[in-house]
Amino acid sequence: MLLHIVARGRIGRSAEAELVDRYLVRVAWPTKVTELPDRGGKTPPLPGGAKIVLLDEKGKNLSSTAFADQLGRWRDDGIRETRFLIGAADGFDDVARAEADLLISFGTMTWPHMMARAMLAEQLWRASSILAGHPYHREG
Repeated sequence: MLLHIVARGRIGRSAEAELVDRYLVRVAWPTKVTELPDRGGKTPPLPGGAKIVLLDEKGKNLSSTAFADQLGRWRDDGIRETRFLIGAADGFDDVARAEADLLISFGTMTWPHMMARAMLAEQLWRASSILAGHPYHREG
């Protein structure tokens, strides 16, 4: 299953970009990152049957294990792509939220989109490690 991050804003060559790269190269599944300008720009076409996950302040605060379990179910159901959308400063509207398969939040604090991207990359690596039975992960 392709794990595709589509994020508003350019991360450039930054410490956050290094973190994203550090974790995504460790993910056992194929990954892709698409950057869009803060405003405008078209989201790449979504393949049929793909799942959409929005990083959103109104989303669920999942544990790493619950997040891994969800990705594992989609993988086992034959989903070919899960697309993770990180919005611009204003976030997503109610229409986008309603169209998403899952809304997730990294807590009630506000995070810059560059940090959210790095945190998502780490959680994707952690999820793939959990599903592979890697001993690194500890929920606690």
